[in-house]
Amino acid sequence: MINTLFKSATILAIFILFILLVNIINDAFGYVAIENSIEPTIFIESGNLDDLNSDDIIEILEERLSKGLVRRYNSESPLKERSQKELMELLFNRVIEPRVKQSWSLKESIFNKKEILELTTKKYPNAYIDFRAWLNLEFITKPQSSIPEFAGIRTAILGSLMIICITIFFAFPVGVASAIYLEEYAGNNRFTRFVQVNIYNLSGVPSIIFGLLGLAVFVRGMEPFTSGSMFGYGDPATANGRTILAAGLTLAILILPIIIINTQEALRAVPQTLRQAGYGIGGTKWQIIWSHVLPASIERIMTGTILAVSRAIGETAPIVVIGASTFISVDPSNIFSKFTTLPIQIYQWTSRPQAEFRNVAAAAIIVLLLMLLSMNTFAILIRNRIGKNRS
Repeated sequence: MINTLFKSATILAIFILFILLVNIINDAFGYVAIENSIEPTIFIESGNLDDLNSDDIIEILEERLSKGLVRRYNSESPLKERSQKELMELLFNRVIEPRVKQSWSLKESIFNKKEILELTTKKYPNAYIDFRAWLNLEFITKPQSSIPEFAGIRTAILGSLMIICITIFFAFPVGVASAIYLEEYAGNNRFTRFVQVNIYNLSGVPSIIFGLLGLAVFVRGMEPFTSGSMFGYGDPATANGRTILAAGLTLAILILPIIIINTQEALRAVPQTLRQAGYGIGGTKWQIIWSHVLPASIERIMTGTILAVSRAIGETAPIVVIGASTFISVDPSNIFSKFTTLPIQIYQWTSRPQAEFRNVAAAAIIVLLLMLLSMNTFAILIRNRIGKNRS
């Protein structure tokens, strides 16, 4: 009876996850009706923009764009020094300006193709139908944009990766060291029991509370450190401590109780006979922990850490509280930069009124899942390799 109940719960969970993935994929692909603000035939009779040379494109840009915008582009990088590809991208995005008038899901695109074509012909006579994969290489390599057709997640991916690296760098060694002390060195006294109870309590605290803690301690209390001003990075653009470093430290505090508890359980699972064997050959306490206890428990410790980091990757509330940007198109250059993350980017897109932003959000969700699976796979491979070397 119990076996059947557990099996049914597992099947139900897998089914729900499958439905979720199908819905996400359904929104990430499909037909779109695209209409150009200016038709390419105005600039070249054939309508093939690839036939234009660099000088022709620069002439069109200077004619069609405002003088202020042209000056801005020239100050960033002179137009005459840009490649044909860069100039073509400017012409396409700023002059031709293709806009999605309506989008359809993958299911509608497969089963209602004829109706979509008829509707587009009647409703948007100047538009053309294109099957769009919102998840593509350009989407991953482009920065954020206020236009869904040109939006990308490069900045969000870099912010997420940098924050997670800082989180692991601080949380893993501190968490493992704390667990070793509590499990192997600390006596069974009132202070130890008080600390242990609070660790268990902190593991269940809502994540937004850790965001408030990070705001008070890392953003405001440690502003000279987290903003980088004490290291010569005193740039007002860092938003007074609202940086990647502050976010990484906040998430490190968030997952620290989880790592400590999992590591304690892993150490507790090591047989006492292994420790006694070490004492029997004259080893010190630390030598036994380092050469016997930790190698025997490292696989369980890594498993707990993987689960904790997986939670940190998807957190949004604490990052929003400490001041992550909901819109930023500049890549973070160091740990003292302003930032955004993939979960925040997804949240921001799903709250936008344009339907196309939901398609972009679905594509970003797939990237987040792939990134999470890749990091977990890498960590599992390391764990298994360590286990094989130990055996």
